[in-house]
Amino acid sequence: MIFTHDTEHALATVVGLINTSPAASGAEGLDGPADLRAFLERFRFSDIREVTGRDVEQFREQRDRFRAVFDAPDVATAVRLINEIVGGVRTTPHLTDHDGFGWHVHFFAPGAPLVEHLAADCGMALAYVVTAGELDRLRTCEAPGCSRVLVDLSRNRCRRYCDSRTCGNRMHVAAYRARRREAAL
Repeated sequence: MIFTHDTEHALATVVGLINTSPAASGAEGLDGPADLRAFLERFRFSDIREVTGRDVEQFREQRDRFRAVFDAPDVATAVRLINEIVGGVRTTPHLTDHDGFGWHVHFFAPGAPLVEHLAADCGMALAYVVTAGELDRLRTCEAPGCSRVLVDLSRNRCRRYCDSRTCGNRMHVAAYRARRREAAL
């Protein structure tokens, strides 16, 4: 494990959120409150209350901010973007051990709006990536035509595709077929 469990969980949440965008998935993955509620349940958000259309709008806006961090051309730009994300919310760090997870830190204020919960915890996870000197682990899939993002948590930093079953498999099959064609010549 490169980062703590809660940091890796928050990074997975960021990736999941960015990959709901039409640019990444071909269709809007947060089309309304029901989609957002499913997203929140999938990523095991705690303290979920009523989900509104405004929450959906705010998550889409935050999704664009997170994507900008992945697309940042350098560390200084990423730092500026992350500081804007975390600086725009109330942070109240506190220890918790909910839902069967061990002790971990939440950065959002208890009872905070959903988007503040997202921005505080996920923004701090991105900050940890920068402080660890690991910004290059935030990547866009290398498969042609795919713009989904990923966090490479592999030990040797070799992950190149958003999903080994789709993009990764497709690229490996294409490389195999190219090698076979080359060998046949």
